[in-house]
Amino acid sequence: MVSTARVVVEILLVTKMKKKNEKIEEEQLKIRYLRFIVDLTEAQLYDENSSILESIQLMRSTKRLVLNLFPGKEFTYDLIYKPRFHRILKERLNSN
Repeated sequence: MVSTARVVVEILLVTKMKKKNEKIEEEQLKIRYLRFIVDLTEAQLYDENSSILESIQLMRSTKRLVLNLFPGKEFTYDLIYKPRFHRILKERLNSN
């Protein structure tokens, strides 16, 4: 016969696993959204119909959005995305 304590422990473990899975799913959703936003920003930066000022404003808006998704990750943003966006702008300026 199964003891009450064992049942309680199993319920707690299952609950903990569900919460962990929910957090993982939430993080994966945020990452997919981040990729979408970055891809969209890159496409807009390549668009020669937008002005340089609009492009800079877009980069700032994207940074705010990313930091809202991942607070405290400004260093990571500056390390990964900022150079990528700047490279695209430089390519656009040099192609003209």
